[in-house]
Amino acid sequence: MDRVTLRGLRARGHHGVFERERAEGQTFSVDLVLFLDTRPAAGGDDLTRTAHYGIVAEEVTAIIAGEPVELIETLAQRIADQCLKHEPVQEVEVTVHKPDAPITVPFDDVTVTIHRARG
Repeated sequence: MDRVTLRGLRARGHHGVFERERAEGQTFSVDLVLFLDTRPAAGGDDLTRTAHYGIVAEEVTAIIAGEPVELIETLAQRIADQCLKHEPVQEVEVTVHKPDAPITVPFDDVTVTIHRARG
């Protein structure tokens, strides 16, 4: 499988278990790896036969900014489901970053990474 990678897609969301997270919101970042066969698109130089990463980026940031969820695992799953709606995409790896997670000790980032395939 070939890969199309998007890193650092950012949007403000209101996800989290705590009321403060829901009320104030925070910036979430997402990295994606879309697994697909790029040969049909490359062979005909045809955008319609690949994943249009501009559209994917807009859809993902809309999910981040959209309906709040408690868990970033749920957010990652929603993003994966949307990516797999693009016909050429056979598998997707989604990493959700929550750098402002409510943790009481020093840390750099919290991430959840999932890998999903069609079927």
